[in-house]
Amino acid sequence: MDQIRIKAEARAEQGTAAVRRLRRAGMIPGSVMKMKKGGTELIKCPAHDFMMAMRGRTGKQLLVTLDMGGKEVSALLRELQNDVLAGTPIHVDFSEVSLSEKVRVTVPLNLVGEPTGVKLGGGVLEQVLRTVDVECLPMDIVEKFDVDVAALGLDQTMFVRDLKLGDKFTVVTRGEFAVAVVKAPDDAPAAPAGGAEAAAAAAPEVIKKGKEEEAASGDAKKKEEKK
Repeated sequence: MDQIRIKAEARAEQGTAAVRRLRRAGMIPGSVMKMKKGGTELIKCPAHDFMMAMRGRTGKQLLVTLDMGGKEVSALLRELQNDVLAGTPIHVDFSEVSLSEKVRVTVPLNLVGEPTGVKLGGGVLEQVLRTVDVECLPMDIVEKFDVDVAALGLDQTMFVRDLKLGDKFTVVTRGEFAVAVVKAPDDAPAAPAGGAEAAAAAAPEVIKKGKEEEAASGDAKKKEEKK
């Protein structure tokens, strides 16, 4: 994975009004959880530089190098908040990491291939699990795992224990969780003979029969009264 470099600097501004001024000035407020010293350091990043560095990135947890005025800090992007309407970043949180120590991250699962049960059996592929938790070294973090489901037959399920992610990754998510399943197509209920036209034709007959029964009942009542 190519290196992501982000310019950042310490900030003293705090509070709602202060961070709004920062954003108007073209800066993104954020923070870095310090691994070595402990605590959290408040930072700010130039919005344009940040968006250029993150362009085309789809992962939510990425390894980055923070350029803190010439000092480089390896950090993991933990949370990115975007403006609901504009979609632009308004806050970012990092956590400092050691490149020699494993971290736990959540990685999206991307299903690839057309299952045999879909192609030959007319089944429907359903993705049950969309992310998986793994432990790995920071340099081995990927934005997604491509999962080949081409071998899945009708009514077959792929579980977390079936994932082939490589020796670099230790899967933390429980192995019995289902990742994807190919479901058999539901049997559609048989339509009545003649369809809607037959039903429509039958309706007047029912009404007519009902009127005949009503008339017969009325005649019987009149005869009874004459007696």
